[in-house]
Amino acid sequence: MSVLRKILVVDDDPVVGKSFDRVLSGKGYAVITASSGQEALNKLEAEDYDVVYADIKMPGMSGLEMTEQVKAKRPWLPVVIVTGYGSPANEARAEAAGVSGFLRKPLSPEMIEGSAQKALSEKDATVHSATALLQPAAIPAPSAAQDVARFAKNVALFLAAPFIGLAYILAFPFVGLGMLAWMAIQALKKKIEAAARLQPAVPAKQGLLKTTVLLLVAPFIGLVYVIVGPIVGFGMLLWFGIQARGKLAAKVLANRSETE
Repeated sequence: MSVLRKILVVDDDPVVGKSFDRVLSGKGYAVITASSGQEALNKLEAEDYDVVYADIKMPGMSGLEMTEQVKAKRPWLPVVIVTGYGSPANEARAEAAGVSGFLRKPLSPEMIEGSAQKALSEKDATVHSATALLQPAAIPAPSAAQDVARFAKNVALFLAAPFIGLAYILAFPFVGLGMLAWMAIQALKKKIEAAARLQPAVPAKQGLLKTTVLLLVAPFIGLVYVIVGPIVGFGMLLWFGIQARGKLAAKVLANRSETE
């Protein structure tokens, strides 16, 4: 069973409401009437409607004033102006308020039904556009070319891992020796400057002797770096290789699952 579309007809003449009910009630619409603008606003606060028809000339609040208030709170709600006193000024004000139509009395059944269909179509299109804007953008699935590029990148990393580890093994001892030599030179420089400032010769000679010992010990410390460095580098190389191989195997299994 389809849901009835609710039409609110606002007119102080009850004949107008009966005309809408006679034309629309048997075609999927439920027609509700209001005799003033304030009554219509109260009904709009109490429940939702699909289309509002409003007469311009009514006691108290005019149809145009009511329309402006309705559109300010519910810009998506279609409002159709119905009047026997049409004028360019009224039409301009109605269009500025954002009405969906402007009908002049007397009304024919075709005018009533046609305006209702037009107003509802515009409302459905507006709601659909707003819903589409609120929905998150669809994330495109990775293409076959992207999968191939990702697979090639993993293979390249796997093949490059041994060379990276070898470069680390070769460079590490030289870096260590260079750092030791730099530290020894800096220490010797400080000792010489300190000895020059001090008058007693004995402490200066002791400092110079200590620095000389450091210089003699430095090669042996560097030798330790040379021996330990390859072992550490080989361990890191083995770890990188295992990690790369695991990722490659997982990627191959994933591609095989997608293919199946």
